[in-house]
Amino acid sequence: MSLADHLREFRKRLLIAVAALVAGMVISFFLTDGIIWAITEPIRVVAERRGDGAEVVLMFDTVTSAFDLRLRIAFAVGILLSAPVWLWQIWAFLMPGLTRKEVTYTIAFVSAAVPLFFAGAFFGWLVLPHLVDLMAGFTPNQAANFYQAKYYYDFVFKLLLVVGVSFVTPVFLVALNLAGVMTGKEIMKGWRVAIVIATTFAGFATPAADIISMLVLAAILTVLFFAAAGLSMLFDRRRSKRETELLGSAA
Repeated sequence: MSLADHLREFRKRLLIAVAALVAGMVISFFLTDGIIWAITEPIRVVAERRGDGAEVVLMFDTVTSAFDLRLRIAFAVGILLSAPVWLWQIWAFLMPGLTRKEVTYTIAFVSAAVPLFFAGAFFGWLVLPHLVDLMAGFTPNQAANFYQAKYYYDFVFKLLLVVGVSFVTPVFLVALNLAGVMTGKEIMKGWRVAIVIATTFAGFATPAADIISMLVLAAILTVLFFAAAGLSMLFDRRRSKRETELLGSAA
């Protein structure tokens, strides 16, 4: 295909992806009441536990902030709902230029990364109420907790995103190994650093008083790291065996 053909193909794929995203956002906009109710559950729990007459509410401090919050939620959920369409458009655009081996690696990467990301986001969702409750515990008696809607949503979204991405990190390590950037032994050599990073991250991502959640998250990340290192060493062994067989046949 010529450059002009590639550009036309890219424009077509992009328009389809954008149309799917808009459709997903429209659908998601009607679901925002339930989503807002779900993400503000920790706030209601804090309000019930305080019981000292102080207010604990989600605050909309501008005329358009309620609409802005719904639009932000619709965009995030719309991306998830339209993911099958725009992922397929990206795949269909890139696939003609990929070798069969690269296609196999891509499918394996996506198949592993997507479930791990959602597993991480789910774990972040489980931690969220404990984190909000812990932070609210520092509020003095008779003082009010007014959670600004925009920042509260950003906090929830970033927590789920960061924990979700942390679960996908081992898949990137395997991808680097398959690309020949790092060997399995090189990945395994960093196990001490990996444990420190996993524990530190778990400490920041979970409430300081919730030791069990911190240990569980750190353990999951550590197990995923060792699984990635072990899988990479297995790939290295197979690659080395193949190269030996090729050299033997050539001789």
